[in-house]
Amino acid sequence: MIRFEPGRCRAVIFDMDGVLLDSERIAYDIGRRICEDMGLPWRHEVAMQMIGRNSREFERLLKDAYGEDFPVTEHQLEFGRRYEAVIADGGIPLKPGVDALFARLDELGLARVVATSTRRSRALPKLEATGLLARLDGVVAGDEVQNGKPAPDIFLAAATLLGRPPDQCTVIEDSNAGVRGALAAGTQVVMVPDMLMPAVDVAAARVSVVPSLDAVARLLDGL
Repeated sequence: MIRFEPGRCRAVIFDMDGVLLDSERIAYDIGRRICEDMGLPWRHEVAMQMIGRNSREFERLLKDAYGEDFPVTEHQLEFGRRYEAVIADGGIPLKPGVDALFARLDELGLARVVATSTRRSRALPKLEATGLLARLDGVVAGDEVQNGKPAPDIFLAAATLLGRPPDQCTVIEDSNAGVRGALAAGTQVVMVPDMLMPAVDVAAARVSVVPSLDAVARLLDGL
């Protein structure tokens, strides 16, 4: 593991789902249940490939896995109905350690933005419902960049929003796609695994991997 370099951290870029919000398992369960209800195939490994990716890529992922006749539009519409009902009901909790980490960032005067593969119209209600939106300095969503993770576009846009060069930004990610994109953007990366462990190439890149957001806050003690 590469030692975290506090001196490089002048601003923080957070992924949202699986990092700040404990939402990945909720989305996984909804997707699985829809397939069961619609009589469609479901494979765990395909669902794992979708983590960290934006919705524009889901059609190709699903059709490559299940065939060209997989009803992607119908599946995604039903997913949206069920998922947004959970959001409206306040059913998506914060990940442990979010409040303490944000308080630490406040103490240090470090700006922070979210860079999420989720589209803006869904991301903002999720952040608002959990009280995080007012504690952020901005959001870059998956439908606001040309190429989704693992391309660097969203992290470069987030660095621009922060007014910092990428090498002064630290990205907090849970997905391999996100880590790859952050590395390609030239940022420092800390991976906090949620449903995915580091892939072979991510492990070979020797990024910092820590078990929790509390551990991320401890990394900041060097500032």
